[in-house]
Amino acid sequence: MLLDVASGKSTGLPWRDVKAFEEKTHPETNDSYLVLLFENGNQLALVDPGGVAFAPSVTNTGSIRDLPPVVCLRDFYTLKQRIDHYLFEHQDEPPPRECLDLVMICIATLDGARAVGFDVGDLEKELEKSLKEIERRTS
Repeated sequence: MLLDVASGKSTGLPWRDVKAFEEKTHPETNDSYLVLLFENGNQLALVDPGGVAFAPSVTNTGSIRDLPPVVCLRDFYTLKQRIDHYLFEHQDEPPPRECLDLVMICIATLDGARAVGFDVGDLEKELEKSLKEIERRTS
């Protein structure tokens, strides 16, 4: 099992399917991280402190502007807080377009997390509540 400390979620780590691993250096921070490469093409990056990064999936969203090539569940929580801020701290204003863009990035993040084995059903339900609120306020 591999634990993502930021989210408290875990995923199985099929060691027999690991075909290689690489140590890399983040270009902006110079921090080292480890990338696990799997036979099926998936990659997981193990980052300090205790994070697991992966590629987002655009299968359900299509192309998304400004979607980073690597995300983590901490990113989801940060974006979800921004969405909720727009929705619940500015209830007298319609949600801005950026709010829907953030939802799309969250969907791609959760789809990427699911693709590498994380159970994100609870997070999807929370995001669905926010999406319903956006729909309610914009219709």
